[in-house]
Amino acid sequence: MLTVSVKWLKEVFPKVEIDTSQPPYVFKCQLYDLTGVPPERQKIMVKGGLLKDDADWATLGVKEGQKMMMMGTADEIVKAPEKGPIFMEDLPEEEQVVALGHTAGLFNLGNTCYMNSTVQCLHSVPELKSALSNYPSQKSSDLDQTSHMLTAATRELFNELDKSVKPVAPMQFWMVLRKKYPQFGQLHNGVYMQQDAEECWTQLLYTLSQSLRSPSPSQNPDTIKELFGIELVSRVHCQESGEESSETESVYSLKCHISQEVNHLHEGLKHGLKSELEKASPSLGRSAIYLKESCINALPRYLTVQFVRFFWKRESNQKAKILRKVDYPLELDVYDFCSDDLRKKLEAPRQILRDEEGKKAGLKATVKSSSSKDNDAKMTDVEGPSNESVKTSNSTSGEGGSSDKESHLTGIYDLVAVLTHKGRSADSGHYVAWVKQESGKWIEYDDDNPIPQREEDITKLSGGGDWHMAYICMYKARAFPV
Repeated sequence: MLTVSVKWLKEVFPKVEIDTSQPPYVFKCQLYDLTGVPPERQKIMVKGGLLKDDADWATLGVKEGQKMMMMGTADEIVKAPEKGPIFMEDLPEEEQVVALGHTAGLFNLGNTCYMNSTVQCLHSVPELKSALSNYPSQKSSDLDQTSHMLTAATRELFNELDKSVKPVAPMQFWMVLRKKYPQFGQLHNGVYMQQDAEECWTQLLYTLSQSLRSPSPSQNPDTIKELFGIELVSRVHCQESGEESSETESVYSLKCHISQEVNHLHEGLKHGLKSELEKASPSLGRSAIYLKESCINALPRYLTVQFVRFFWKRESNQKAKILRKVDYPLELDVYDFCSDDLRKKLEAPRQILRDEEGKKAGLKATVKSSSSKDNDAKMTDVEGPSNESVKTSNSTSGEGGSSDKESHLTGIYDLVAVLTHKGRSADSGHYVAWVKQESGKWIEYDDDNPIPQREEDITKLSGGGDWHMAYICMYKARAFPV
């Protein structure tokens, strides 16, 4: 770590830190935060030449306290027109950002698109932002220092994204993430390697689940579990011995397994809830094959689905990718995957949903059926074969906070974020986040470049070629007050 001074126009920044383990582009992002001059416009003089983004600090010979000069113009503040009609496409880019209601992009600090896309998806969850805003600056005694630092860095990064329309450099977050999970700091030929976005997503949620716990009985003791936790109950059966047992577990995502028989998310989820495992059989006195069949016993506010696209290819000794097209809906009904107990709890809220949709269609409210099968059959009539039912008025509005305590989940979820991967291998390629705004508009977050998208284009990210394809889908629960 070095400290230098940087002169820009008439200003001098006397103590700017350089992390020599990171590329010069990261240093330029720091200067962008200080001056407002985008990295691509910066010209920094080093030993009579210009500092290049991929230069090696060791060979540049920069010394402690060295003076540098930077040239470049900052982004201009756009003035609103005084009169005349305004059309969205005619607005400058920054005003389009404000009008659409979405936040800033994130600079790529060197193969960090996996991290940027994860952050943009999770940043779209208002309840998570609210929980982080209440996170204390002082570490609790039962939490390790790196978990506290990563949680605080997540809070600060979310705050930056909320108040900025310009791209944000997530340097502090990235440094703490690598400190907490060293695998994200792997280097190859002096360059940070591409990492798996799903692994980043999982590790970040695990850390937040440890941090965002409340000791107060009046508050939710586990915020992350309430928001993302899926309780599964499983029947484990050995056909050979007849042994049978049950087990319960909590996970943060459902797996969509992909095979030649899987063309739709619904089919992939069905495969993902069944698995074979080999373990010791007490009655046989040796190992045997057990079939594990799971169903959902408790639902979260945000249902995450991971498409299992990557596998280890032994002949090439690397991760390979399944490119098969797997369609997914804008609206997902998981009733079929629920336990009998959970289905009974879902009956009343699902009836309210049908009545709400019936009112919109000019129909009278129906009498609640006592049969879960009848209920499910009526829902199928409303939804049609593709599970894409008529959207209600609150399908994109927030139902977070205390009001959710008096709401019931319906088992029906609306798509609010998609994390895609483009490329043939998990160790390469490019990750992008596609996030639905509160306005209902979709934004593609390609690192520091937010791009408005049409909703009908979101479900085209289903694979089958070299284009971006869904790797993680996040759905938001549709709940109704009772």
